[in-house]
Parts: sequence; C-alpha cells; structure tokens
Amino acid sequence: MSTAGCCLTAKDYSILEVMLERRRGFGDPIVPLLERKLAEARVVLVDSVDADVATLNSRVLFRVGGQPAETRTLIQQDVRGMVGLGLPLTTPLGLALLGLAEGEGAAFERRGGGTDTVVLDRVLYQPEAARQAKQVPERTPMEAPERRRPALVLVHSAGDDWQPHTAPLGGHGKILHRGGDDDGPSAA
Repeated sequence: MSTAGCCLTAKDYSILEVMLERRRGFGDPIVPLLERKLAEARVVLVDSVDADVATLNSRVLFRVGGQPAETRTLIQQDVRGMVGLGLPLTTPLGLALLGLAEGEGAAFERRGGGTDTVVLDRVLYQPEAARQAKQVPERTPMEAPERRRPALVLVHSAGDDWQPHTAPLGGHGKILHRGGDDDGPSAA
C-alpha cells in the first residue's frame, strides 16, 4: 500500500495506533498495512487538515481499478444497519483511502489475494471542514452582546392559599391538612 502524501489528523492517527495495538497480538493480516500507514503518514492538527483529504467519517467518491466510481463513508468499524454505506478502516480498502487527497491513489492488498489500486476522486463531505464552516467569527470587544432568552423560566404554580410550613434545619415541620373525610391510609 502506498501512503506517499498520506495526511492523517492527530485524531485519526491515534485511532490507527489503538487499532494496531489491539490487532497485533492476533496476527491480523491488516497489521502490516497499519504499520506502514502510521510510519509514513504526515500528521496534522484536526483544524489544519485540508478539505480535500479523506478523514474518518468523510463521505468519499473513489474508483478501484477500472470499476465505476463508488460513494462511501469512511467509518471506524462495521455498523449494523449501514450495509453498503460505510467503508470500515478495518478493511484494506478503507485503510488505503484514509489520508488520501483528491486525485491521489494507493495500492492495497485484496483480502482474497492480489493487489489493486484505489483513486480518491472527491471528498464529498469532511467533518472537519463542515465544523470549520459552522464556526462563528469571534466578536470584537466593541460589539454589543446578543440578546438571548433566559435558559430557564421560573413558574410559580402553587395556589393562592399556599403557605410554607417549615421548621429549622433538622426539626420537624408541620403538615397542613385541610379537613375532609379521608384521613389517608390507616395502619389497621
């Protein structure tokens, strides 16, 4: 697998490190791919990754060999209910795509044997870029603060005849009982 130009966020790098440690003891065939990916990757802060780089949870458009283009979301592991939508990092193809920039390709070993090449055509959605687009610019000190509604509103819903019957801390308070025939449950 070629990882030349591979760019991983610090978060994605950490996830791959944990994957490697967990899989190393079981002789998992993806271990050599993980080791190479980690050894050759350029690591950047989450806020510094380019929008055209495939990161974890990115939706990507890619081609494998001469096949038609596919769209998938790079996910950490298999998730039930997402059949065909997600591409886990636990697969050679998913791992090969992670960290590629648009137009870059990487060779990967197919599980059945042999190698193939994947090319990242486009990053359709990247969570880091979406988060940066939503960030509100900081206000200058001269700007007036926004008017906001209070988070909580106190509502007094007790009747007009409500009176507190309190006792000193640790003492016994009185219970106000308004007449009536029912004195409550009995111990009979």
